[in-house]
Amino acid sequence: MKSSTLRRWSFVHTWTSLICTLFLLLLALTGLPLVFHHEIDHLLGNEPQLAPMPADTPQLNLEQLVAKAQAHRPGEALQYLAWDEDDKNGVIAIMAATAGTEPNASHTFMLDARSGEAVEMPSANGGFTLFLLRLHVDMFAGLPGKLLLAFMGLLFVVALVSGTVLYLPFMRRLKFASVRQDKSNRVRWLDLHNLIGVVTLTWALVVGVTGVISACADLIIVAWRTDSLSAMVEPYKNAPPLTQRAPASDLLNIAAKAAPGMQPDFIAFPGTRFSSEHHYAVFMKGSTHLTAHLLTPVLIDAGTLAVTAVGERPWYMDAMGMSQPLHFGDYGGMPMKILWAVLDGLTLIVLGSGLYLWIVRRKAGKA
Repeated sequence: MKSSTLRRWSFVHTWTSLICTLFLLLLALTGLPLVFHHEIDHLLGNEPQLAPMPADTPQLNLEQLVAKAQAHRPGEALQYLAWDEDDKNGVIAIMAATAGTEPNASHTFMLDARSGEAVEMPSANGGFTLFLLRLHVDMFAGLPGKLLLAFMGLLFVVALVSGTVLYLPFMRRLKFASVRQDKSNRVRWLDLHNLIGVVTLTWALVVGVTGVISACADLIIVAWRTDSLSAMVEPYKNAPPLTQRAPASDLLNIAAKAAPGMQPDFIAFPGTRFSSEHHYAVFMKGSTHLTAHLLTPVLIDAGTLAVTAVGERPWYMDAMGMSQPLHFGDYGGMPMKILWAVLDGLTLIVLGSGLYLWIVRRKAGKA
């Protein structure tokens, strides 16, 4: 490769890395404990505990659970009901002042599906892990913060690609994994920086790309509402406002018939951003570990309980659904979480060593 080309790649690598390094250090430091957020919440006693009952205790129907949720927080609108992955008797309820209230202003709690008893979820409304999550996702700046982090993620991906291009001619001069111990500290750190960077390259690309997609989630949802959801609710464009909501009791049976072989993930009530003013939206998921993150909406008329549409999944919604658990290593249980944590720690070394090498080089240049 020509020296002029190498200089251009070196310039790209240096400045994309420098611009995003501080943000990436923040993301790596906050992301490390978030990999184990379930375990941390358990240690802190923030996980909801349902009262023990006989195994054959029947569950309430959905409309009864809706009534229990509204009794727990009177005057608020029920936005979503979802099913807890760890306890089949746990139903997660999200409520807010209005159905359209933005997510950060909503309140989350759990209902015991057998008794309707409400159990608070401290980690979903505050506390250590939610603080870290907000810092990791948007730095408490909302959509502008998410878009800034998405841009930093793109710079990170460019830095990885340019670093790989620079490392290719370097590999021809040294054996793989060589660290020149007889050289200066700067050379040893350069060798370590390159070695760890190459070892973690694939993982860093996966985390970087999925992070960018996750950071753009709000825009992706807006695109879905504008495109797919608008088309599905087009017949209701000029319909009068919904005055009486039909009971939610049979929603799951209706959705199961419309999407056979799938199981419910969550229900969006009328007026929320995942439904319309006239519909329940039951989001159904696949039964395998992979397809469990791919959601298919079943729109049900909130007045008549007739199925009006079964939505096709746009590719960008699939990308968002799969990127979020992959970003935090939630696919393979504890072994994958440990692997994610080790790779995150190695990435911290790459970021720190890159910053150190730039500082040393600038000092040498001035000298």
